[in-house]
Amino acid sequence: MIQQITIIGNGLIGGSLGLALKRAGFAGRIVGCDRPEILKRAGERGAIDLGEVSAEASVLGSDVVVLATPVLAILDLVARLAPLMPPDALLTDTGSTKLEIVQLAERTFQGAAASRFLPGHPMAGKERGGIDEADAELFAGATWVLTPAGGTQAMVSPEFMRGRHGEWIELLESIGVRIVVLDPERHDRMCAYTSHLPQLVSTALASAVVDATNNDPAISALAGGGIRGMVRLAAGDYSMWRDIALTNTKNLQDALLQLEQKLAHIRENLKTRELQTEFDRAHELDLDTPPEERMKDDTDPPRLW
Repeated sequence: MIQQITIIGNGLIGGSLGLALKRAGFAGRIVGCDRPEILKRAGERGAIDLGEVSAEASVLGSDVVVLATPVLAILDLVARLAPLMPPDALLTDTGSTKLEIVQLAERTFQGAAASRFLPGHPMAGKERGGIDEADAELFAGATWVLTPAGGTQAMVSPEFMRGRHGEWIELLESIGVRIVVLDPERHDRMCAYTSHLPQLVSTALASAVVDATNNDPAISALAGGGIRGMVRLAAGDYSMWRDIALTNTKNLQDALLQLEQKLAHIRENLKTRELQTEFDRAHELDLDTPPEERMKDDTDPPRLW
């Protein structure tokens, strides 16, 4: 039974996880690891029970260690902490890209990676981060993707049906998430379009407006819900998105190229019926049909836990 959880990185995601676990009734101890000022605020908000600035010290005695930092820091922490963790402790993460993390964990844990490391990615967040933005309800109704080496087939192995893996999944479900399992390659490819590309489009649009108008004061008077909604993500933190760009580069390049081609096609056909064709194609995007309905004809369906 999980008695102590360490959360390394107590910003929006890590802080929200601590708050959510407490609200769900987790009776064990939550150890936070971050800078002193963040730990102080996390303690004041009730997201952690104990703070520790040293990552190595923070994992001592913990049954589960959650790496809730930007991706490059996760890669560093996996290599540093793996040798310190006992065989029955579970290391997991919340990184936005998965393939490089999974590959490093396989090299680090060698044959024990499947039983000792469970990569994850909560599909939840806000445009601004930090412990003061943490919310116990952030994950309610959200998808929490697990991307074990071996993808969906790994989930039927005994390691996932008993012990720390099963206990951790139960805790995640207690905070209101829906567990979905994907292989890490497919996760990174899909997230390039559904998460990472929207961020870069928002950033590019906001930057283009600033360049083209020199921040003309009339912008705020003319800006309606359309542009406000589209540039909301432009407030995102560069350091987090830098790490995503560095670890999902090829998928992002492919997504950006496809978008560039679409934009060029639309630009060249503003006065032809091809513009209507693009509108009709866009109307085919379906984000509302439940995943279980859309998975029926999938040859490699994501698994709903």
